[in-house]
Amino acid sequence: MRFTLHPRLQSDTTVLGDFPLSRVLLSKEALGPWIILVPRFDELREIHHLPEQDQFQLMRESSAVATLLENDYQAEKINVGALGNLVPQLHLHHIARFSHDIAWPGPIWGNTDGTQRSEALQAALADELREELSQIKGFTAISK
Repeated sequence: MRFTLHPRLQSDTTVLGDFPLSRVLLSKEALGPWIILVPRFDELREIHHLPEQDQFQLMRESSAVATLLENDYQAEKINVGALGNLVPQLHLHHIARFSHDIAWPGPIWGNTDGTQRSEALQAALADELREELSQIKGFTAISK
């Protein structure tokens, strides 16, 4: 299967690894843990464009990520969304939200200052998440 990650996702994230269907990314934005699932298909924009079995697999992977964020980071709310207005490649955001975050209780889009984590903090969080995700069946860590 041919797969190329959109340039904006490449520049704005760190690769954590792969689930059976999706590449798993960590946003560099300094707002709670923010994990993005990207099904490894080129030219897809919408969840309903996936074959039915892949739709089910994406929901399994999404639920696993949301559960991890809720349990391991005690997130008050998990925001999950597939917007794709700026990045046309199908991807699904999972954002751990807290009442003390900069955009609470509103949506994060357009309500943050765009601050990114330092390289050291990003690397540490990526390593932590790779270890946690490795406990989930089907996840394979990718270190860069």
